[in-house]
Parts: sequence; C-alpha cells; structure tokens
Amino acid sequence: MEQCAVFIDGGYLAKVTEQNFNRPPIDFQRLSDVLSGPAPRLRTYFYDCMPYQGNPPTAQEREKHASKARFIHAVQRSVQRFQFRQGRLRKTGPNTFEQKRIDVLLGVDMVRLSSKKQIDHVILIAGDADLVPAVEACKEEGAIVRLYYHPSAISDELLNVVDERCLIDADLISKIIRNASAAAAHTS
Repeated sequence: MEQCAVFIDGGYLAKVTEQNFNRPPIDFQRLSDVLSGPAPRLRTYFYDCMPYQGNPPTAQEREKHASKARFIHAVQRSVQRFQFRQGRLRKTGPNTFEQKRIDVLLGVDMVRLSSKKQIDHVILIAGDADLVPAVEACKEEGAIVRLYYHPSAISDELLNVVDERCLIDADLISKIIRNASAAAAHTS
C-alpha cells in the first residue's frame, strides 16, 4: 500500500483555526489519522517557531515560551510518529514578527521523502506560494500532493499547482478537536 506523510505549517493552521473556528483544541493524533485516511502514515511533520524572547526576556515572553514548549512536548508524547521541526521567529517591528525557515524546512522534507520514494502521497496544510517549487518537485518524483487549506488564507499559485484540494471546514474541524474531558485533562 502506498505511504503518506503529513506536513503541517503550524503558524498557518493556528491562523486559520483562530480566525475562522474560534481556535478549537486540536487532537493532533486525530488530525494525522483523518488526513492520512486508510494510507499508512510515515510521519506527521509539524513546522513552527517558538515565541519571541527579547534579551533579556520579559516574564510574559518567558511564560509564552515555556507554554509553547509544554505544548510541543505534550503533542510529541501523545502523537505516534510525530516530528516537530523548528524555524526561527524574527522581530520585524514593535509588535510584529515573521517566521523564518518554515517553508524551506517543509519543502526540503517533502522533496527529500518523495525523491527517496519513502512516500507516495504528500498531505499538506499550508497556504504560502513559497512552497510551489517544492510541490512541483514532489510531483516530478511521482508523489500526489493533497492540500488542505482555507479560502481566507491561500495562495492561488499554490492552489493551482497541487493535485488535490480539500477545504479546512467545520466538518473537518469537528473530526479533529479534542473532546472536552481530554481537553480539561490536557490543561490541568
């Protein structure tokens, strides 16, 4: 049976769920299982940045960083075959930040696994046109690229180059949220 891998731009997923679905608590094992369907999943790759910390960091910056570290640790422990890949956060203004290296890390992993024939299906949650060359390279290697996206945050160029398109909608979100008892246990 053909194998897949799931590639998640964590910043994109957070933005989409926050702006459109009131940022529900996501069960990343369920998310991986739903997106993979019946295909065996090599791994779920999650790309994100740790929160910004100044030099020296404020108490609030330290707490945000520690909270994100706890979240990543909990997800890594609870999701089978899960890999966190860390980019860098660059401060671009007084209250503005930019993720760096996320698209490059994600694209390199997709192409590497496709070219080595470790995966036949790329399942991608992202919205950035910077991924177009990587998607094209995966397709040239014979991989099928399925994109999960929200219409409020998607590059037309990325949407046009993938093989399959699936909406991140209320139906998908309802399948991947943590149940209330698990969510309560996770926060305590």
